[in-house]
Amino acid sequence: MAWIKIPPEHHPLFRAALPKDKRITTLTMFGGVAAKVNGKMFAGLFARSVMVKLSPADQKTALALDGSAMFDPMGNGRIMKDTVQLPDSVMEDPEELRGWLAKAFTYSSTLPAKKKQAAPKKKKKKKK
Repeated sequence: MAWIKIPPEHHPLFRAALPKDKRITTLTMFGGVAAKVNGKMFAGLFARSVMVKLSPADQKTALALDGSAMFDPMGNGRIMKDTVQLPDSVMEDPEELRGWLAKAFTYSSTLPAKKKQAAPKKKKKKKK
């Protein structure tokens, strides 16, 4: 799969469409913006579109859209669980984008929080 650069104009569209909730954090990832809740990513820009983590019912609805597919970032058949890449056209409709991000946030906020990894233990220096 050829890498497709995320259009820079998608960044503000994505941020503006996110639900207004203090639990949401954003980060820059692979040249795009991703959103997390409870330490888990629920949506992010990818290529010319957006990927969203959805409930099984919402996955069915999303996959019925022409141009959507389960999210396979490397194009090697290893899909990300519960995650759909929406059609590019979603980025052209702020209300539709807002709706999908809200569904992803609602679903992901019900999932268990990601456990924080313990800091690696420091090796003790041997005394001479």
